[in-house]
Amino acid sequence: MAHFGFITVLSVLSIAPLCFSGNTLGGGYLYPQFYDHSCPKAREIVKHVLSRSLYIAASLLRLHFHDCFVKGCAASILLDSSGTITSEKRSNPNRDSVRGFEVIDGIKAAIEKECPHTVSCADIMALAARDSTVLTSGPNWEVPLGRRDSSGASLSGSNNNIPAPTNTFQTILTKYSIGSHTTGNARCTSFRQRLYNQSGNGKPDYTLDQSYNTRLCTDCPRSGGDQNLFSLDFVSPVKFDNSYFKNLLGDKGLLNSDRVLFTKNGISRELVKQYAYNQELFFEQFAKSMVKMGNISPLTGYKGEIRKNCRKVNAH
Repeated sequence: MAHFGFITVLSVLSIAPLCFSGNTLGGGYLYPQFYDHSCPKAREIVKHVLSRSLYIAASLLRLHFHDCFVKGCAASILLDSSGTITSEKRSNPNRDSVRGFEVIDGIKAAIEKECPHTVSCADIMALAARDSTVLTSGPNWEVPLGRRDSSGASLSGSNNNIPAPTNTFQTILTKYSIGSHTTGNARCTSFRQRLYNQSGNGKPDYTLDQSYNTRLCTDCPRSGGDQNLFSLDFVSPVKFDNSYFKNLLGDKGLLNSDRVLFTKNGISRELVKQYAYNQELFFEQFAKSMVKMGNISPLTGYKGEIRKNCRKVNAH
């Protein structure tokens, strides 16, 4: 995955059913059969394009995640800057980090040929997140459909609403209950403090396994190598599984936001243990959480629009 460059990681929800404490689920009614008559081949096209793509779950799951936490699941993250729009792609969490835009473009182009002005970019992202997960041996779930696309973006929302790799446990609780990084990479700059100066005293994070720390220091020195990439799950970096949780049990979580899941709260610690010992349970809860996330404030009915090009709003 190193050839993707920078952070290609997913920060998604993989927790117990009530996973959103700071977001409102709302909007109209979404259902999996939404395109059965208007564009019956939509789901097939998404799978076909993804099967020829180099992008795995980390990129497309993260794209969906970063979209839903800003203005709801309405494809605002896909918009390029224009005279009236400042793109969310410029935000700190997204810049040099979020990937997969051209994959969504390819899916959208193929679907537009089959059924023009019918399938939203927001729904395409939701389907791509699910199908890319399945392609990397992860869980499957039914994707409720019927979202429409926003006509604007929010750079400030993107900067403020997306959890960072250095977040404290309280921040993680506010944003979502547990964030998992089961595939993808992180840059040296995302975790260097843990290796050399965790508490501002010039010492490493004492909760990090010593041998793992030494291994990380080899390619993440005190200075330099900022863009060097490290797998969030070094055991199975390109497979969607529960190794991430097993790593946490061994004090080998890469990011501070990973560490606090096991060290700062008894409830989250028990969930980490359950998911480490029971991959089926992790998959089940992950799937439920993805459906919940996909229902954050969707635009439905006559709200929003169906973009012809995911990168720009329609001309009116």
